[in-house]
Amino acid sequence: MGLAELKQKQTVQKLFLCFWMYAVLGWCYEVVLETFIYRWGFSNRGVLFGPYCPVYGVGALAFLGCFGWLMRKKDVKWLNIVKPVIVFIGCMAVATLIELIASYILEAATGAWPWQTYADYKYNYQARIALSTSLRFGLGGTLFLYAVQPFFNWLLSKPEPKTINIIACTVLVIVAADCVYTFFIR
Repeated sequence: MGLAELKQKQTVQKLFLCFWMYAVLGWCYEVVLETFIYRWGFSNRGVLFGPYCPVYGVGALAFLGCFGWLMRKKDVKWLNIVKPVIVFIGCMAVATLIELIASYILEAATGAWPWQTYADYKYNYQARIALSTSLRFGLGGTLFLYAVQPFFNWLLSKPEPKTINIIACTVLVIVAADCVYTFFIR
């Protein structure tokens, strides 16, 4: 295996790990919001048994795909001034679209979607998306691109490639077992 192929394999594995780190962070966000902010009590906010919401991983990778090039662009001074606004509005739009699509997919697969409470929000569309959550997703995406992802990049740059392989394979086995449990056993 050549150096370019090895780097590409490591990039895929790191993106896979980022996906699941954001899925876990999203689950934590949902649980904290529901338990401590809204005081509805604890419930597993994910569609799988484990503590993760894959839609947050999808959102994170979508943000990286849509705005990663923009975040790397540092040499244009005027762009650096408006970049946070572009990132905020872009993340808000991308996350809202993902949430809308996810609601249709979950409804088709399970008969419902977990955030049907949006019907109580003043500005909503079919109780699937709401302005206030879109604003939160815009803020979250901006925080993600400016602070959390650079930290994850630093964190994932520390282990040796072999260690990254082991971690990625371990996460894959855990998630595959969770999918089997969730969809076939439970």
